[in-house]
Amino acid sequence: MLKQRSFLIETLTALGLILAPFVLPHLGFAPNTVNRILVWGLFGLGFDILFGFTGLLSFGQSAFYGTGGFVAAYLLTRAGFPNVMLALLIGMIAAAVVGYLVGLIALRRTGIYFAMITVAIAEVFFFVEFNPLSGWTGGENGLPGVPTPSFNLGFTTVHFTTGWSLYQFLALCYFVGVVIALRIVRSPVGAILSAIRDNPLRATAVGHNIHGYKLAAFVIAAAYAGFAGGLLGVLQAFMPPDAFTFDTSGQLVMQTAIGGRGTLFGPLVGAAVWLFLQDFLQAAVGLGAAWKLVLGIVFVLLVCFLRRGIVGGLEDLYRKIVGKRSKPSEVSPPAVASSVGAANQPKAAQASTAAPISARARESATRIGPILQATGLTKRYGGLLANSDIDFTVLHGELRGIIGPNGAGKSTFFKMLTCEVPPTSGTIVFEGRDITGTSVTNVCQLGLTKSYQVNQLFTGLTVRENIVIAALAKLRGKFRLDLFRSLDSIPGLNAQVARTLELVNLAARPDTPVSELAYGEKRRLEIGLALATSPSLLLLDEPLAGMSPQERVETVKLLKSISRDRTMIIIDHDMDALFELAERVTVLQEGRVLIEGTPDEIKKSTAVQEAYLGGVQGVLDA
Repeated sequence: MLKQRSFLIETLTALGLILAPFVLPHLGFAPNTVNRILVWGLFGLGFDILFGFTGLLSFGQSAFYGTGGFVAAYLLTRAGFPNVMLALLIGMIAAAVVGYLVGLIALRRTGIYFAMITVAIAEVFFFVEFNPLSGWTGGENGLPGVPTPSFNLGFTTVHFTTGWSLYQFLALCYFVGVVIALRIVRSPVGAILSAIRDNPLRATAVGHNIHGYKLAAFVIAAAYAGFAGGLLGVLQAFMPPDAFTFDTSGQLVMQTAIGGRGTLFGPLVGAAVWLFLQDFLQAAVGLGAAWKLVLGIVFVLLVCFLRRGIVGGLEDLYRKIVGKRSKPSEVSPPAVASSVGAANQPKAAQASTAAPISARARESATRIGPILQATGLTKRYGGLLANSDIDFTVLHGELRGIIGPNGAGKSTFFKMLTCEVPPTSGTIVFEGRDITGTSVTNVCQLGLTKSYQVNQLFTGLTVRENIVIAALAKLRGKFRLDLFRSLDSIPGLNAQVARTLELVNLAARPDTPVSELAYGEKRRLEIGLALATSPSLLLLDEPLAGMSPQERVETVKLLKSISRDRTMIIIDHDMDALFELAERVTVLQEGRVLIEGTPDEIKKSTAVQEAYLGGVQGVLDA
């Protein structure tokens, strides 16, 4: 919903902020509570980009919250800085710089290790604030006397003091924060962040520098935290030392979970629930410190019954009401029907459904000589020899097949060719360039990519969004911070995505979530992700695995059509299909090349029949 409504969300946000002072008092919200909600909501905007959209759970946001707040407060109280807004911006920049430095360390690990590093870093900042830097931060006393902002308009000066007067300033800051956050999540960078959240391995494999994008999200979250920390000092006229505590980070995480992560507005709603219940349970009910127990129970119930939080639950309800989910009538026609229709089309029409072809791929198809050469390729895992001294050459425009029994080393060999695993020894040369030891991302950018034996899709996204992620890597390169650019403004993106969807017979289901696709459709989408990068050399790891006989027939037709303009290497256990497709076949046995030749030569080979099929004569001819 965030990406489909260009200006509706911004308009509704502005309207809600304007009406809030007239409505919320009747619901029991005090002005100070509403102002605190806005500060926490702004704090949560950056955290939601990091956690909800990128999938990085950080418990160290208090470090940046406190850094930005204390830098701004120090400038305004001790350094005699006259401009509140400029001090807030300087505090935000300081927090962003600290976030960049911390991110360089924390992002070296993933998962629970990343989260634990952020916890440790937050504790370090808390200790430093209370001890070595207490002369600057006030230690346990904090920094009192933080002024409120005022703006000189020439003919008059507007002062924002307290209560609903200060609300106007905070609401404006929150609205600007929302607009910027919406632009970010709607941008190419936002699309890639969502892909990283769903499947970082595949985001890397299609050619994105995920470390760079994670670091960018980390810095964005730190900048939001720093600005919100400065607003906390302005709101309270005092910068409290507890901004650095772990409790601050934990409260932010819980508020985001209650409101709904990946929604941007979830932290605001979660803060409203949290702070309202805190005030209500303490003041009206008189629970005192026991309010945390009740709030904890509320949190558990919301997480159990609204797994996407309050805003996420409302989004799901909205989609059901307006029929956003895929309907049976929207399912694409059977693959056999589409292929028969394509066969009856003129050749020019059929050509329009061909795979997206880059200039590099087109050139590769017309060149002669080897596109890929592997020499002496060996891979050891301790005492296990997976591949041994393999020499392997593929010519431009060739369709090569690789077969071998289970355990022959085919998958390991493929992983070495795409640089997923480094060889123990040997070299790999692609289009005249030695790529041995190159990263998967860089190899994909050079034009070599693969589809996976086990589907590696972005399951939380739609079919079209999956293809967009792969196409962006081709059209934008591995890393670019076009944070405020719309996807529609990227030249050639929509056309390339449409061609790819048409080719893999998913053009009728672009808005279908991947989780709702049938297995055969997922396999076609898996191939489509590789095709969308416009590779000059495409490796397919068992593309026919798990398919029904009819699906295999249609997929073979698909592979034939996409092989016309690029070089391909296919591993599969369906030898009938592979012999129909491949011009030459390489047979692996026990990690070595047993034989190489045409399909007819492989069928007639005694060595293959004895080693691969246990000496059963005539089976390959069947």
